[in-house]
Amino acid sequence: MGEEVEHLVSPEEVAAEPEAPEAMEEALQEPVTALAEVDFGLPEDFTLGGEEKQEEPSKEAAEEEEDDGRAWYVIHCYSGYENKVKHNLEQRIETMGMRDKIFQVVVPTEEEIEVREGKRRTVERRVFPGYILVQMIMDDDSWYVVRNTPGVTGFVGMGNKPTPLRPEEVQAIMKRMEAEAPKIKVTFRPGQKVRIIDGPFNDFMGTVDEIDMDRAKVRVLVSFFGRETPVELDFLQVEKI
Repeated sequence: MGEEVEHLVSPEEVAAEPEAPEAMEEALQEPVTALAEVDFGLPEDFTLGGEEKQEEPSKEAAEEEEDDGRAWYVIHCYSGYENKVKHNLEQRIETMGMRDKIFQVVVPTEEEIEVREGKRRTVERRVFPGYILVQMIMDDDSWYVVRNTPGVTGFVGMGNKPTPLRPEEVQAIMKRMEAEAPKIKVTFRPGQKVRIIDGPFNDFMGTVDEIDMDRAKVRVLVSFFGRETPVELDFLQVEKI
């Protein structure tokens, strides 16, 4: 028997592709909106991939894009397979000689401290599950290599046209990844019962009254002699029951 040849997708074939499985179809619905809903700490009117810029990109970023046309794009894959897809794409870049057009493949992650069973641990969390950033010069060849990588379900963009991220959006994501202090994972919400696991109120039970994300503080109502007394604690001093 002859060797099996993998069927690859060309830009012209995209519109004619068969209907995707239901799970994939749902995953690809409005990916721009899903990514735009993530909190970068930017102004409320800041929109992903919009035409109007809220601020001018840095001189260095503008010069870089003007030199060779490189930009950052977002590709979509199944959540949980980001690192596998990144590995697949990096292999294709090498074997197909595309290092001069596809430069970086990044799975945005950040360190996070979580409290589980009274113990603190630092974990690496994906910032955008199901999304990968690719810095590349977009043309038919580079599109073909990325789009046909095993595990890639599509580019983020309008229709069949990938939408590049603006420089300030990329800077916000990179800054979030490079943050020195790990974020603290908050598993409780106002009204929930929690246990105090550190400090003078250790082992006391209480109810979350208010959460201050900016200061990483939580106010817990603790019962003393039949009266509820508010106690301010760090996030790491309490855990959800």
